[in-house]
Amino acid sequence: MPAIKNLHHAAYRCRDSEETRQFYEDFLGLPMIDAFVIQQTKSGRAANVLHTFFAMQDGACIAFFEEPDMAFDFKPQRDFDLHVALEVSRETLLEMLDKGRSAGIETRGISDHGFIESVYFRDPNGYVVELAARKVAGSQHSDHQKPARARAVLEAWQGDKR
Repeated sequence: MPAIKNLHHAAYRCRDSEETRQFYEDFLGLPMIDAFVIQQTKSGRAANVLHTFFAMQDGACIAFFEEPDMAFDFKPQRDFDLHVALEVSRETLLEMLDKGRSAGIETRGISDHGFIESVYFRDPNGYVVELAARKVAGSQHSDHQKPARARAVLEAWQGDKR
């Protein structure tokens, strides 16, 4: 068993912290639980960064850095390039699908992935946010994702690439 316990937070750049807060807190319902300004990095470099944190029920957070003085190429991401998946109940999945469409937020779904069903939104920074509901309560993944099978799929993929 790995020594890593769980996800504490995943962090991304954002264009505007308030615009990002509105999406993650007001739309998705994740409370902003912390925010602080970073004026100097641990390496001594001067900085002008706002770091914000939005909490999920399990205590993990999605976090953002706004750094207005540092260029960053914000662009709409493809699902396969970059997305974050957040677990919800099927009831919440359906509610959020309607809420996204009603709010005029780019909304796609429902996609059936076998072990989960998903709805996709685009946040103000161009990132794709997936809401995923397990199809079998309590299951992490379906049988096709067990370690031995996963390794075999990866090995076949690597062989096919050559």
